[in-house]
Amino acid sequence: MNQKMATLKLPPHEKDVVDALIDLKNDPYCSMDLSAEHIKPLIMNMLLAATYTVSSVTVWAMTTLMKNPRVMKKVQEEVRKAYEGKGFLEEEDVQKLPCLKAVIKETMRLYPILPILFPRETMKEIKIEGYTNPDKTLVYVSAWAIHRDPETWENPEEFYPERFLGSDIDFKGQDFELIPFGSGRRICPRLNMGVATVELFLINLLYLFDWEMPEEVKRIACV
Repeated sequence: MNQKMATLKLPPHEKDVVDALIDLKNDPYCSMDLSAEHIKPLIMNMLLAATYTVSSVTVWAMTTLMKNPRVMKKVQEEVRKAYEGKGFLEEEDVQKLPCLKAVIKETMRLYPILPILFPRETMKEIKIEGYTNPDKTLVYVSAWAIHRDPETWENPEEFYPERFLGSDIDFKGQDFELIPFGSGRRICPRLNMGVATVELFLINLLYLFDWEMPEEVKRIACV
């Protein structure tokens, strides 16, 4: 990270997380003693930390699709129609694939990579369901239980991506019934990059290959 990079000025709408960290480093009023030696490993963590999570979501998505050939056929037809006449799909093309996006949401609902989200700590004494919790209480949130709550989801144990078609529910932290990335200020900073990578993987796998379970394996509903 050279001095030229550190002093490069960009308009606010073009800035990314690297620019934000550099701005903090150069801010004399910043409460953190941030240096280039801190920024470089932070960026490396962001690039590498989600490698396992992206591959896991892709494996779960392909597994559930192979176990559900009806959904596999539907999303595969959507992807192949979008690819027709194109050698490469742009980001705006992906936004026109509602079935693919529904499959990713349903996969993350049933199989969150972090079943128990990172713990939180209460800032003051609070009461929940009649129980008093003092300040500094560690709170563990079970995404697994939330995503399979029968009071929220119809047939919660069933892999049914169509539940998200025409629905505004998303996993960006505003809809608390679907929080695979967490929520609030500590939501996963790599959310957008991770989802885009999963979409890219699935699009190519579904477009280029036909998938099915081995003959000796009985097709069963996902559990």
